[in-house]
Amino acid sequence: MPTLLALDASTSACSCALWRDGHVISRYRDAPRQHTHLLMPMVDDVLAEACVALADLDALVYGRGPGSFTGLRIAAGTAQGLAFALECPLIGVSTLEALALSAHRRLHARYVVAAMDARMDEVYAAAYRCHDGVLEPLMAEAVLAPERLRLPAAFHDVDWVGIGSGWNLRERMPVEVQSALGQCLSEPQPAAEDMVHLAVQAWKSGERPSPDAAVPVYLRNEIAWQRG
Repeated sequence: MPTLLALDASTSACSCALWRDGHVISRYRDAPRQHTHLLMPMVDDVLAEACVALADLDALVYGRGPGSFTGLRIAAGTAQGLAFALECPLIGVSTLEALALSAHRRLHARYVVAAMDARMDEVYAAAYRCHDGVLEPLMAEAVLAPERLRLPAAFHDVDWVGIGSGWNLRERMPVEVQSALGQCLSEPQPAAEDMVHLAVQAWKSGERPSPDAAVPVYLRNEIAWQRG
């Protein structure tokens, strides 16, 4: 089994998680605008608790987005720098997939719609079918107005679980979306603990991305370009 270290700063929360021998040690803190000060101390903390050195890592993992433009760059840049120094792979994990896995792990949810507040009166959203910790995408990641959110037509009669800050805008979503939800969790944010579980699956499937291939996923490419 690989030894993986995951970093995330895609929202107001900052988190870090270490996977080793099937066990996870993690840190999580909701601390807006403090990511650059917190991320590396979190890394040092989890490594020390596990008695693991950076050189023992098989790969780095980062929350690739969507999410905060600044936060995504912080996590990607930090993870990329470590991966280059260690000459190891760098695995990017979707923040929406991490949210969906969180709902699956917490509630044993089988059908999940992950939605994050994207600001500018929009949400990032995607839908998944979950089974034994494995996610099957049912709706591609998108950024859209809450009023335009639709669930996959082939799964209109299943019990959906909504998760993520985007569900704070639930009242603006179509009635059929609201009525399809059996449960809604608007508090959780993406976390490295869920990302490292997804990265283990990617590792097992043979994914070994090079650090220079790390690219945050903004979904709003035109805005990212303007700010860049």
